[in-house]
Amino acid sequence: MNMDTVIGILIPFVGTALGSALVMFMKRELDTQVQRALTGFASGVMVAASIWSLIVPALDQAEGMGKLSFLPVAVGFWLGILFLLLLDSVIPHLHMNAEKAEGPKSKLQRTTMMVLAVALHNIPEGMAVGVVYAGFLSGNSYVSAGGALALSIGIAIQNFPEGAIISMPLHANGKTKFRAFLDGVLSGAVEPIGALLTIFASGLIVPAMPYLLSFAAGAMMYVVVEELIPEMSEGEHSNIGVLMFSLGFTLMMALDVALG
Repeated sequence: MNMDTVIGILIPFVGTALGSALVMFMKRELDTQVQRALTGFASGVMVAASIWSLIVPALDQAEGMGKLSFLPVAVGFWLGILFLLLLDSVIPHLHMNAEKAEGPKSKLQRTTMMVLAVALHNIPEGMAVGVVYAGFLSGNSYVSAGGALALSIGIAIQNFPEGAIISMPLHANGKTKFRAFLDGVLSGAVEPIGALLTIFASGLIVPAMPYLLSFAAGAMMYVVVEELIPEMSEGEHSNIGVLMFSLGFTLMMALDVALG
């Protein structure tokens, strides 16, 4: 594994850490409208990344199957959905602004379950970066260094506001600023770990790359639809989430096309 790959899989983690650091400088919790805007932006980035960085390359790699080229992509996509559904069911977690925790009953603290919710949602992002870099390292002609870097940068951009979205409520719920910052950073640590594990696993099964790419896409789409879109739409009607979704989608699409 070369240094460019190591840097690439660390870029999203740095985005989370920098966003979490905002808790050290801001006195109050983020305004609800700001949270909606940032969540919508993150949703747009993830949807665009799922399409241009994962599903399109997966379809290209399966084109040898002709009219059935959609099959491995559809199978991988559904496996990603079901994998996140399983994690959602077995890990106790609490979504932002929610009163009731999801998953099995647990005696964990509210703040701990909030961190677990973010960590759960970061798993597919780490997998996505890992599988794209694995494709590049394997010499796959459908995955370029620029495309892999575009995905890392796009996820880092959306991780920056997410870091603030998790660390500031943790502080508002009683944690010190430093502990809230540290928990925010730890919630993002699953991304480079997930990326490394995916790289090692996919290196053993390169022919399965279309399945792995679409698996990551399915996992990311599950997070967007199950968690982020409801969060950006809850409460009084507002179009800010939709506008920021569109901005995030456009930015990630432009990054992937320009760098890929």
